[in-house]
Amino acid sequence: MDRFHLMSTFVAVVDTGGFAGASRKLNLSPPAVTRAVAELEERLGVQLLTRTTRVVRVTDAGAQYAEDCRRILVEVESADSAARGVQGSVKGQILVTAPALFGRMFVAPVVRDYLDKYPEVNATCWFMDRVVNMVDEGVDVAVRIGNLPDSSLNAYRIGTVRQVCCASPAYLQRMGEPQTPDDLVAHSIVAATPVTPTQDWRFAGGSAGPVRVAPRFVTNTNDSAVEAAVAGFGITRLMSYQVASLVSQGKLQLILQAHEPAALPVHVLYREGRKASMKVRALLDMAIERLSADPAIAGT
Repeated sequence: MDRFHLMSTFVAVVDTGGFAGASRKLNLSPPAVTRAVAELEERLGVQLLTRTTRVVRVTDAGAQYAEDCRRILVEVESADSAARGVQGSVKGQILVTAPALFGRMFVAPVVRDYLDKYPEVNATCWFMDRVVNMVDEGVDVAVRIGNLPDSSLNAYRIGTVRQVCCASPAYLQRMGEPQTPDDLVAHSIVAATPVTPTQDWRFAGGSAGPVRVAPRFVTNTNDSAVEAAVAGFGITRLMSYQVASLVSQGKLQLILQAHEPAALPVHVLYREGRKASMKVRALLDMAIERLSADPAIAGT
């Protein structure tokens, strides 16, 4: 078989965790996938995978080879695209991911404008509150909030956001404004688990330590926590970008600002490096320009 076919089949087995997953991903029969990996191992004279009846594991040699294969396959794809002129035109499919509410509020409008400008591109957006593996899941562009681990991905910092406590002016007038984090124990608390997954709220700026809150309303979506706070139900803790417009409108009021934790960076990430295709480069340029100028991100 063709060497590149063998390599791409092996990488698919590694990325999907087994022969069945690779078969579905590549639209090949399971025996064809098995034969391709066996032929590759025979050519190399090295065992790349260990197989049992239940699981397929990558050997140390296989893990290193898979990494090298990915790099080679990307280079080959880039060379092919350049030869076809794809690098010089904005067209094709693009996959974008971002945190759920951030994606809805900030990324989706950028993608819509991008698609209006480049009618030969189709986009898929994954807005979810989990870190998507860009390499394994084929993501072209991602927005991440928080400090980045070391990786081979390319990153451009576009701003920062903060973890803030807030409530409606009506609630604070009725119940009083807490002056220290410890005062929160006497208040009605709305807990948004994507932002604060535990009941221990940590603060900075001289606070003695984490404050154990007792939420009256726990929700797994940030927007429902926002709605509860605006309705005057209590105090919630969210990311600054999630409430920036409501604070500017006077519907929410920030509290305990002197005790906020350190700001978190916001990055746009992409995989392709200096050989990024025009479709990726065009989206990056638009996203970086728009997002870095937004006061909810750049101005925090």
